[in-house]
Amino acid sequence: MTFCLGITVEEGLVGIADTRITSGNELTSAQKVSIYQNGQGAFFLMTSGLRSVRDKTLTYFEETLETCAKPFDKLYKVVNAFAAELRRVATEDKAFLAESGLGFNLHVLIGGQMTADASHKLYLVYPEGNWVEITEGTPYHIIGEGGYGKPVLDRTLKYSDPLRMALKVGCLAFDSTRISASDVDFPIDVVLCHRDGLELVQHRYEKEDLADISAWWQEHLRGLVHDLPSEWIDNVASKLTKVCGKPGCLPDSK
Repeated sequence: MTFCLGITVEEGLVGIADTRITSGNELTSAQKVSIYQNGQGAFFLMTSGLRSVRDKTLTYFEETLETCAKPFDKLYKVVNAFAAELRRVATEDKAFLAESGLGFNLHVLIGGQMTADASHKLYLVYPEGNWVEITEGTPYHIIGEGGYGKPVLDRTLKYSDPLRMALKVGCLAFDSTRISASDVDFPIDVVLCHRDGLELVQHRYEKEDLADISAWWQEHLRGLVHDLPSEWIDNVASKLTKVCGKPGCLPDSK
């Protein structure tokens, strides 16, 4: 499984990807985010799904970037180019993968800004090659293991939040996933894209880099639960009736 998270806020984009690769009983680490920067802008690409499909599609896509007659000036054109190569790989490999019991399941997050874009953009590409834009209504998307980190994001993240806040929330969403999902783990790769900056910043965090943050978060969560008002529990507890513990035994009637 994979944890790849893309966040869009007014100030820019945050991308977070774990590096755990699971193949049968074997656990390895490999980068799941790719960075592309040139004079026409910058974007990142994160994937969840079969590694072989990812690698082949990226190889074809990078050849397209190198050989296209005119550089892409808008990010949606980049997304269309990637989708075309994804469909090409599906034509070549999908049937053979199905014969082996493997699904053609590549999901992709592409985020960045090109010179003709009015602002930064974030897209989700499906295995079929169709795509949607991630916008301020729901300013994030997770591909891979999304169930554990989603509550943190839904409760705390707003499109108006600064980029630093988005990074904090994103790392907490990863930490919640890492605690509960054995196939998601450090190190994680973080990508930041500032609005109108046309360049990206990338950094890798090892487990020890965020150990204090994880411990702080867990301890404060426990403290908040302890401090939660309990009158509503006391009211219910006072109405509980003791039972005898024997089959067919009914509480005494008054």
